Order: sequence, then C-alpha cells, then structure tokens
Amino acid sequence: MVRIYNTLKRISKNVILRRFIKSIFTIFVVVSLTFFIIRLMPSNPIQIYINQLISQYGMTYKEAEALAASLFSIDLKKPLILQYFDFLKNLFRGDLGISFLSRGTKVTSIIKEFLPWTLFSVGVSLLISFTLGIIIGMFIAYKRGSSIDVIITSIASILSSIPNYLIGIMILVFVGVQWKLIPIEAMRGSLSPGVKPGFTWTFIKDVFFHASMPILTYVISTIGGWILTMKSSTLSTLGEDYVMVAKARGLKESRITFSYVGRNAILPLFTSLTISLGFIVGGSVLIESIFVYKGIGWVLWSSISSRDYPVMQGVFLIITVSVIMANLLADLLYSRLDPRIRITGGE
Repeated sequence: MVRIYNTLKRISKNVILRRFIKSIFTIFVVVSLTFFIIRLMPSNPIQIYINQLISQYGMTYKEAEALAASLFSIDLKKPLILQYFDFLKNLFRGDLGISFLSRGTKVTSIIKEFLPWTLFSVGVSLLISFTLGIIIGMFIAYKRGSSIDVIITSIASILSSIPNYLIGIMILVFVGVQWKLIPIEAMRGSLSPGVKPGFTWTFIKDVFFHASMPILTYVISTIGGWILTMKSSTLSTLGEDYVMVAKARGLKESRITFSYVGRNAILPLFTSLTISLGFIVGGSVLIESIFVYKGIGWVLWSSISSRDYPVMQGVFLIITVSVIMANLLADLLYSRLDPRIRITGGE
C-alpha cells in the first residue's frame, strides 16, 4: 500500500504525466459514450439495406430481409453491454472491426486509405491561412486606425462569422454551377482514374486539382480569425514595457518588429494552431461532402448515412484522439515557448 501511495504521489507531482493520464481517461469516456450514442440513432444498417432493396429492386420485405441476413454477419439483437465489451476487447488489441457495408474490409484499412487526403487538404489550407493571417494581422496592427485597417478588419470579421460549409456551398453554386469557372464534376474525388501515386508532376498537379476547392474553402473560412487574433495580439505586445525599452535603446525598427513584437505576439496563435490541428478530421465532414472530396470526412458522412457502426466508431476515435492530444500538445508547447508560464509555476 505504501508503494502504491508513493507511486500515486509521484504521478500527482508530475504535471506532464498527470495531463497524459487525464487525456487517456477522457478518450476512454468519449469513445464509450460514442459507442452507445450511435446505437441510439434511428434505424440500423440492416434496416437501411432492406429499405434500399425494396425501393430499388422491388423485393418484398421477407426477400429483402433474407438477403440482408445472409450478407450481414452481425447480431444487433445481442445485448448492448455485451456488444460494448466485445468492442473494448477488440479496441485494446488494435482491431477497429470490419465495415458492415464494405464487407471484408477492415476499418483500419479504410482509415489508412482516406485519412491522408484529408490531412493533405486541411493541412495545406491551415498552413496558408495561418501564414497569411499572421502577416496581414501584424501589418494592419501597425496601420491601426487607417482606412486599410478598417477595410481588412471588417472583411476578416465577416469571413470569420460565416460557417465554412456555407462558404463551400456558395463557391459550388456560383463559381462551379452559375458562372462555370471550374469543371466541378471533374474535380470530384481525391484522385483522377488512372493517375498513379508517386513523386511526379502529373500526380502532384492532379492532387492539387481535386483538393483546390476544399483548400480554398478552408482558407477563406479560417483566415479571418487568424488576422483578427494576430492584430489583437500585436497591439497588446506593442504596449509592453520591453518594446518601449527597445525603442529607447535605439534598436532598428525591423529588429523590434520581428524579434520583440512578432515573436511574442505569435505565441497565442501557436496554441490555437496546435488545437486547430486536432480538428482537422472533424472539420472536414461537411466540406468534403459538398465537393465529393473523398477524404475521411466524406467516409464519416457516408457511414452515418448508412449506419455503418464500425466505421463511425473508428473515425470518431481518430477525431477524439486528435482533438484531445492536440490540446495536450498545445499546453506543453505554450509552456515551452513562453518562459513566463514556467517561472510563475502556472499550468
């Protein structure tokens, strides 16, 4: 008992280990809740498949039920708690199960196939919007009160208040359908048929061609927030005493801008950037569905529509882990970037 008590005492004093254990526990709770919540959704994969057979092929209910029973090797009548224990047992072994609809296909294989496309599209857009956001935000902070500051701030405020899916719909309707500026039908999917993955110009060009509209949507919907945050952070930093001292010492304006103001103003944005990385998977669902960009968000939307429980659970697990671990990384990163956090002993 004494040894256990000493171990727990050491864990409680270790901030990083304590946060990590808390994150693991949070993941377990969220995954467990997700398991039960998705099974409370109306209908189930077998019933949906039966309805499709009846509507598309004109089968009777008994014929469709018999065919569905032969195709789906699942027992949804099994007590829910037993299904939950089976799920946990497989999860601890690294087995996320087999898709109900893509029979014989493991959920891990589906995630490996579609997740990289989402990481690419959202990752590139996040890098673009973050870079442009900090540059523009810092620029208008130095131009505060001017007409260009008012114009850019107003535009950024409007963009940050519009949901990303609404921006995607407007791009699709006006740019793709009404004005026909882009071949929207040819841009569906994540890769053109016949294009082989590899480090070639043909492959790279085709990847950006299919991902261009989701990337544009993500950039437009997120850049406003980065601009406003960077502007506010820069204005706050400009009033700090060490900036005044640097100016009094006669240091070059460029050195003050980048080494003193920019370096400290960007700290809060690094935390936000890290947290945003965790929302890459979950934030792609509607956008990928709008443009039929076949990433992990499109897979999640399709699995929800067809009630493919194993795929839903697998994707929600990825979302949960990425969000929680991103928050953990943000805390640790910010304490490293800002020495004042460590000096004061704050968490």
